[in-house]
Amino acid sequence: MKKTPTFPVYLLVLVATVSVLVTGCKKESDEPSVIKDGDGNVYTSVKIGTQSWLAENLKTTKLNDGTSIPLVTDYTEWKNLATPGYCWYNNDKATYGNTYGPLYNWYAVETGKLCPKGWHVPSNDEMVDLDLFVVDKVGGKLKEMGTTHWRTPNTGATDQYGFKALPGGYRDLTFFDDIYSYGAWWTCSERTQLNYGYVSILIYDTDNWSPYAEVHKNFGYSVRCLKD
Repeated sequence: MKKTPTFPVYLLVLVATVSVLVTGCKKESDEPSVIKDGDGNVYTSVKIGTQSWLAENLKTTKLNDGTSIPLVTDYTEWKNLATPGYCWYNNDKATYGNTYGPLYNWYAVETGKLCPKGWHVPSNDEMVDLDLFVVDKVGGKLKEMGTTHWRTPNTGATDQYGFKALPGGYRDLTFFDDIYSYGAWWTCSERTQLNYGYVSILIYDTDNWSPYAEVHKNFGYSVRCLKD
């Protein structure tokens, strides 16, 4: 009778081990090593507790599927929007755009495609998680230090976690206001019956912060993205 060739056990173990290692390497190499938005802007991130945040305001003018977000400069058009829109503070990209990023309405947030893939606009609950981890003097620990961008006195600013919060101001229905004094970032949470969304707020003359405050969906605010 012809004898069936046997494969040494140690070789089977070796093949299995190599297979596992190759699979693991392939999986890791497939993960994006660069955080990039719809416009191709590149970001760094910072870990705070169990959360990973972009270390600067979002700057994109496109959703992460390549769709352009309409730039809206006219006040009447802006206040009547029920669709995504963005603007630059005071309609002046050259002065404010690179540092502070655009101001978005809530409808841009609502798309779920504003942040880079694998990232999202945080909810109220996720902002509260950040608040609970930092514990006290949250505003001071999140604000960029100094008065290059923040108005004096920039109370309590230590930027302890590298979040580097900046005062990008906001757009109301009919005006822009509070650049250098006030930073606010959209959450994805909403109060549908009153056409309101929520933002988290930091101010130049206090080390406190409001993890969520009600605002009209047609106001324009900055965005910080949180990793999924």
